[in-house]
Amino acid sequence: MVNIGHRLRNLDSLLNLRTGPGAAILPKDVTRIHMRFALRLEGGHMGPRKFFRENLPRLKFHNPTIPMIVQRNDDNAGPATLSIYFREATGSATAAETPWGITSSRVMDGSIEPPAPGPGERVLTINMRGAHSEKILKDFLTKTGAVAVPISPRDEALKRKLEELEVYAEIDRARVLKEHQDYKREKRMLEQAQSEAAALKAEME
Repeated sequence: MVNIGHRLRNLDSLLNLRTGPGAAILPKDVTRIHMRFALRLEGGHMGPRKFFRENLPRLKFHNPTIPMIVQRNDDNAGPATLSIYFREATGSATAAETPWGITSSRVMDGSIEPPAPGPGERVLTINMRGAHSEKILKDFLTKTGAVAVPISPRDEALKRKLEELEVYAEIDRARVLKEHQDYKREKRMLEQAQSEAAALKAEME
């Protein structure tokens, strides 16, 4: 039987993935997304990395067929850009279906430019360098016209239930920790008493 705690963690992870900032449906004219930023945080790359870790997975969850390419590099002095590719009104570009996950790669050269738009495409680029992830997400949603996915009543109820269970779990962890500390203290006291008794016995012999 699957451990209850493990199941709850899985539920919490799934709930966090499908709800929250970044849970949005992209319009049909968005064909692909490309990100590039540095691996380290210095030089204004903290916001891009947070967007990559927290918001982009939710976007991918709700838009599984849209390719999302992430290019990370070692150049903290280089740019941090988010490129959004759109199908032109008269164009025929289509989003090639990709696996559910986000395609991520690491390159040494941060100056490598994002792919040029293909036939029937146009590209819009957001400068992420030095921006907070909230600002990046706001610009992204505004420029793409994405529609936020509201949390459903079922997920809202599940979220409250998980929060309640976490409170109980924290109380239980505190209880177990106290019991463990009490046991160790009593063990030390017993060992000390035994040591003192042995020393007293040795003196009397």
